[in-house]
Amino acid sequence: MRSDCHQHLWPEPLLDALRARRRPPRLDGWTLHLDGEAPYVVRPSDVDPVARAERERSEGTGRVLLSFSSPLGVEHLPDAEGAPLLEAWHSGAGELGEPFGVWAAAGVAEPDPMALARVLDQPGVIGLQLPATALAEPAALDRLGGLLGTLERANLPLLVHPGPAAPPEAGARLTPAWWPAVVPYVAQLHAAWYAWHAAGRSNFPRLRVAFVALAGLAPLHHERLAARGGVVGRIDPAVYYETSSYGTRAIDATVRVTGVDALVHGSDRPYAEPTDPGLGEALSHALYVANPQRLLTGSSAPAGLQTPDALLLPALQGAPA
Repeated sequence: MRSDCHQHLWPEPLLDALRARRRPPRLDGWTLHLDGEAPYVVRPSDVDPVARAERERSEGTGRVLLSFSSPLGVEHLPDAEGAPLLEAWHSGAGELGEPFGVWAAAGVAEPDPMALARVLDQPGVIGLQLPATALAEPAALDRLGGLLGTLERANLPLLVHPGPAAPPEAGARLTPAWWPAVVPYVAQLHAAWYAWHAAGRSNFPRLRVAFVALAGLAPLHHERLAARGGVVGRIDPAVYYETSSYGTRAIDATVRVTGVDALVHGSDRPYAEPTDPGLGEALSHALYVANPQRLLTGSSAPAGLQTPDALLLPALQGAPA
């Protein structure tokens, strides 16, 4: 089955909950207001589940995994504020049916492993998404250990997604609309990726984890890491890289470091569109079919297309910048 591991579609209960708020994150009609980004006008067609499902089927995609919008900052809100929004996400997204699966979300200000366990049992939930901003240093893996341990015991994967962009300083010049996605999002993913390899795998040896947007190309920095005293080892077969917003050159470069078996297709629709890297039928099958299946279930043999020099970073040591 052809899969898209990363899309966004806000269900009606979440839209209503965002419209009921008087401070960011909030919706004013169809305009989204966040502290760290310019106002964004939501297109009603983007949140129409029937139209979206028909489009996916027409393109041959049989499974679409819907991601909670971590840049909203909901996971970082105090539980009294964030819990109703997360409940709206889970209840609404869980009712969408095929071809949609749901990445669960969890509050990180007051982590509640028991609440997460209940959500993971809900129909349609295929794993947990956490914002990279909550995983930005090795100590964060300890603080969120209850959530990650619950996920590992459930044998479900983790998706690491960019979190909220920091609000600008008072009087600062406005940045371009593309700035958050290209600058802070990428930096967040880098930090979370290094933190995972410093402390994540040793703490959660069986947890499968996927980083959105090729982890911001963090794996390509392995030479600098080695030069600064980090440990570079063989690839970790339970770490995956989702491809949204990147094309042929970035995917090809990442494959040379991580191997083909580590990549899964994701589009980030409606904020970006699916792309085909055009690197051959075998890679396409791995990207769209075989690797997503292994990410979601832990089963099935790898595609077997890893490059001989594939590297990953299972253990890092501190080094000055």
